[in-house]
Amino acid sequence: MAQLETLRQAVAVSPNNVPLLLLLAQACLDEFSPEEAREIYDRVLGIEPGRKEAKLGIARALYLDGKLSEAAVRAEAFVGEHPKDASAWLLLSRILLSDGNREQARDHYQKSQQLEGGLKDPALEKELYDGSGHRPLGPSPPSASPKVPVTSQGWHSGESEDTEETENASQGPGEFERPQVTFADVGGMEAVKEEIRMKILYPLNNPELFRAYGKKIGGGVLLYGPPGCGKTLLSRATAGEIKAGFLSIGIHQILDLYLGNSEKNLHQIFEMARSHVPCILFFDEVDALAADRGDLRKSAGRTLINQFLAELDGNVGSNEGILVLGATNAPWHIDPAFRRPGRFDRVLFVPPPDETARAAIIEVLARNKPVTNMDAKSLARKTRDFSGADLKSVFDMTIERCLSVAMKEGRVIPLSTNDLLQTVKSLKPSTRAWFESARNYALYSNQSGFYNDVLTFLGITQ
Repeated sequence: MAQLETLRQAVAVSPNNVPLLLLLAQACLDEFSPEEAREIYDRVLGIEPGRKEAKLGIARALYLDGKLSEAAVRAEAFVGEHPKDASAWLLLSRILLSDGNREQARDHYQKSQQLEGGLKDPALEKELYDGSGHRPLGPSPPSASPKVPVTSQGWHSGESEDTEETENASQGPGEFERPQVTFADVGGMEAVKEEIRMKILYPLNNPELFRAYGKKIGGGVLLYGPPGCGKTLLSRATAGEIKAGFLSIGIHQILDLYLGNSEKNLHQIFEMARSHVPCILFFDEVDALAADRGDLRKSAGRTLINQFLAELDGNVGSNEGILVLGATNAPWHIDPAFRRPGRFDRVLFVPPPDETARAAIIEVLARNKPVTNMDAKSLARKTRDFSGADLKSVFDMTIERCLSVAMKEGRVIPLSTNDLLQTVKSLKPSTRAWFESARNYALYSNQSGFYNDVLTFLGITQ
C-alpha cells in the first residue's frame, strides 16, 4: 500500500509519464483495485493509443472486477492483433474458465505454452486438467504448489518458487509473532476482556473442566466498532496473555489475481495455525474477506467466502486451540453466515472508551514519558468520545510541540496536563462519523438484535 501511495504521488507530479502510469496501474491490480487500474490504463491509451500493455491491462482489470464478458471480448481482440503474445492467451484461458468454458480454456492454455515466453500456471492447470484425463503440453506441473513463507511481519508473496520452498523449510514456530503486550497494557474494555477470557484463556487453564461441558478450546470472536478503539491492540494482548503465537492477516496477504490462489492462501494460513496451537489468527478488515454474498456478482468472491466458512467450521482440519479474531469497522457488510454458532459466534462491540477507561489509557500513554502534574482524570473528562487512537494523537501532537522547544533550549521539556488540554481543544473525536452510519443500521436493520449494544451506547431504546 505504501508503494501504491508513492506511485500516486509520482504520477501527480508527472501525469503524462506512460511508464509510471503503467507501474501505478499494475500496483492497483496487485492491491485489488481494478476500477482504478482501468481508469489509469484508459489514460495511457489517451496518450499512446497503441500501447499493448494498456490494452491487455484493461482486460485484466475487467477480469479481476468480475466483468467476464467484457474481459473476454477485450482479450480476444488483443490476441487477434497480437497472436504470439503468450500472456494474453493465458489470461484468455483464465477468463473462459471462470465463465464455465473449460474446453476452450484448455485450448487457449496449451496455445500459451507453445509460444515463446509462455509461463506455466500450476493452479490453473489443476482447474483445467485434474480428473479430466487430459494433460497440458510440456513438463508436468509440480505435485504441490509451494507454501507461502511466514515471518513475524506477516505473509509475503512474489518470491520465486525455489526461494519460497527454501524459506519455508528453514523456518519453524518462530514464524508467528509473540506479542509482549498483555491486558494490563490495554486501558478499559473489561467486558470485552472477560468475553475473551471465557473464550480462550479459561479453557486453556482448565481444559478438562471445559471438555466436561462439551466446550471446545478456541473458536471465533468478531470485534466491531469505530476505528482506533483498540481492536488490534486487544487481539495482540490476548496472545500475550497466553504466550501464544499471533498471526495478523491483511487482505493483501490473501487476495490473488489468479483463480483459486486466494483460497489456497487462506487454507495455508489455517494449516500453519493448526500446526502451532495454541495460537491466534487475527483478520483485520475481515469484512473484505467475509462480505455479504448477496452483494457480490463475482463467483470468485463467493468461492473465497465459502472457503473461509469451511475453514472456520473445521471441515478441512481441526481448529482445536485456535482462536480466530476478526476486526471490522463495517459489520453491516459481513455475510450473516459468519455469525452462525461455531464460526464468529461471539460478536463483541468495542466502543470508544468511557471516562474511566480513557483515564487508564492516558496513564498507559504517559508511561516512560517526561510528564509533570499529570491529572489523567481531568484529561479524561475533557475527551468524551475520543478513541484510543485519538488520545494517542493528543500525546503525539503535544510531544512534537515540546520537542520543538526542547531542541531550541537543549533540555527536556516535560509534558503537563495543561499542554495536553490545549491540544485537545484543536481536535474532534474521530468516532462520531462512524456512529452516524452505525445509528442508521442499528435503527433500521436490527432484526436479529445484532446492533443492540450500539443502541445502548447511544442511549436509544426501542
